[in-house]
Amino acid sequence: MSSSENMKIFDLWNCGEVEVKDISLARYINLTDRLVPHSAGRHEHKRFHKSYVHIVERLANKLMSPGRNTGKKLVALNAVKIAFHLIELKTSTNPVQVLVDAIVNCAPREETTRISYGGIVYHTAVDSAPQRRVDVALRLIADAVRKTSFNNIRPFEEILADQLIMASTNNLNSNAIKRKQDIERVALSAR
Repeated sequence: MSSSENMKIFDLWNCGEVEVKDISLARYINLTDRLVPHSAGRHEHKRFHKSYVHIVERLANKLMSPGRNTGKKLVALNAVKIAFHLIELKTSTNPVQVLVDAIVNCAPREETTRISYGGIVYHTAVDSAPQRRVDVALRLIADAVRKTSFNNIRPFEEILADQLIMASTNNLNSNAIKRKQDIERVALSAR
């Protein structure tokens, strides 16, 4: 039995049974690193070592910025833990699997970039790199949660759980899925 088979995130959910359905993203979604997702920034000394950070910790890092929750990692981790409990109650599946499915569904395959040629700026479509796809998917999920929770009486954890569930099922009511489709639509028109 390998260490990833018996590893449980927050000592509750097994990460060994989680499957990444998009094989291009499998290398950049880390599920085998530690029990408590807190790396203390050990990945910061090299350029692409953020892909070695556990995916739950990367979600918590995205949730705590920007604004008044910057640097409050324990608050973000507790919110993720409560949201995972709610996901498990609502869907009766592994919440880490729901998170991975949400990331796969929210990751845009194509984006646009600006090219200036002789003083003229135009956009052209480019394929997204797998690590950028994961980064953008996490950003879209965090922005969707932030936008939905603004001036809302529902708890932040419940909104996070609902957004992850909707994104994992590819529901069009999810703000992250809407934003991903907008990015891909603009890239399609810029070909």
